[in-house]
Amino acid sequence: MHIMLHVTCDLCGKELGNGGEHFVVKMEVFAALDPGEITEADLEEDHMEAVSKMLQEIDDDVIGPDRIEPAAHQFRFDLCPECRKRFVRDPLNKDAAQKFDFSEN
Repeated sequence: MHIMLHVTCDLCGKELGNGGEHFVVKMEVFAALDPGEITEADLEEDHMEAVSKMLQEIDDDVIGPDRIEPAAHQFRFDLCPECRKRFVRDPLNKDAAQKFDFSEN
């Protein structure tokens, strides 16, 4: 049995043929913690009390579970060869952001 996968470029929408050349971009976004910033007060703090309070607020529906931000986000994108070139050249798309020239009102 041969399964046909239909892959499209996540930037331009071009259909990428089955087995055709395409590229995968994987990204992860997470909070950068500097271990040098831990103080003695941090070590002495009762973190279990803070976690217990947060869980109680969820139970009391003060904070809905859907409003708690995950610690990390992972992304996966399929790119055609042309979009891969553009992505590698400008991964944060700064060129497009600089094209906007807002006038001061």
